[in-house]
Amino acid sequence: MARRRLTAVEMDVPRAEHFAPRPEGLSRGISAAPIARIAADAAGTAAAEELARTLETARETGHLVLDLELDAIAPDHLTRDRLPAEDEEMAGLRESLRAHGQRVPIEVTPLVTGKAGALPYGLISGWRRLTALKALHAETGEARFATVQALVRRPESAEAAYVAMVEENELRVDLSHYERARVAALAVRRGIFPSEKAALLALFANASRAKRSRIRAFLEIFHALDGVLRFPAHLSERLGLRLVDCLRDGARDEIAAAVDRDDPQTPEAEAALLERLARRPAVAARPAPVVEEILPGVALSARLSGRTLTLKLQGSGVTPDLHDSIRSLLAGLRPH
Repeated sequence: MARRRLTAVEMDVPRAEHFAPRPEGLSRGISAAPIARIAADAAGTAAAEELARTLETARETGHLVLDLELDAIAPDHLTRDRLPAEDEEMAGLRESLRAHGQRVPIEVTPLVTGKAGALPYGLISGWRRLTALKALHAETGEARFATVQALVRRPESAEAAYVAMVEENELRVDLSHYERARVAALAVRRGIFPSEKAALLALFANASRAKRSRIRAFLEIFHALDGVLRFPAHLSERLGLRLVDCLRDGARDEIAAAVDRDDPQTPEAEAALLERLARRPAVAARPAPVVEEILPGVALSARLSGRTLTLKLQGSGVTPDLHDSIRSLLAGLRPH
């Protein structure tokens, strides 16, 4: 066969030896860095970064359920609106968690205290679920009860945290008027709200005016009989309002002495005792307040009922200047 001469064009075509050596591990016919592979790698990196951002956003906004150690949560971060009690409802919750596990996450908020040994999270809502899981873990030692499912919330303020707790419990459980009044009073004591009126308006903003008025009445029971009544959370609205009337009639000491003497062991026994006290004629009698003129044109009437002192000033001498003077005087008083 005749040997064919290469043309000029063919002689200018690069040969394989003109290229850099092929990287080890690549098969023939595949380039070292194809554009498709670079694009795929870049897309994969971008997708991973986007997924990481999405997960972090979900975590920060409370849309990602986390498994937290039970001991990582401070249950007393807020004053609870549910009074601790071992009742059928708590026992039923424990058995439900034992059989089916936790179905509804609790809500927590990150704590930044800077103190050694401080817990990283504070409880907002879900006290009963957290308590039940702790009891189950102490009883069984099972790993499935060692953590709690939680959503991380970041309330804008302490007031918002209290509102979130109350709203969650209003939806999930039937809070008593006493528990509602108690959390309002204790939030004021902690300095969360400037007054009990402000606390009621914020915590129960969706309640009717009549309902807030009834809760305000139960505040009198809390202030007069907190630590005296054994089962205050079980007070019905009707009996509670009758008890408020008794307290306004000055029967606080009589009620406290009767509860201490009878020492009721069940909510039903305590309710029966309070019903008897509320029907007594001596309790129903309302003494008229004493009125005396303390300044020219200023008459004072005072009424002390339990731990509630009511002062009323009236007359032509009651002016804005007198109001300011009295407020300044009260602000300077110190309890003995």
